[in-house]
Amino acid sequence: MATAQELRELKPEELEGRAKELKRSIFDMKSKHNTGVLDSTADLGKARKDVARCFTVKRQKDLEIARAAKAAGKGKE
Repeated sequence: MATAQELRELKPEELEGRAKELKRSIFDMKSKHNTGVLDSTADLGKARKDVARCFTVKRQKDLEIARAAKAAGKGKE
């Protein structure tokens, strides 16, 4: 489980990759849960929260980039 602070240090591409890996692990955990092999169902919830955390941090970075571009555009006028 990664904290939001650790995720903020990653590049947007790395965040997308991390989210993709987590989604894959969620899929695997769901399969194990359906067959009764999954040891801890709490891990499934933790992985979902990690995916949400990745997307939240990525969105924050996208908004920062957009604000910087908008501010740079106003500065030229």
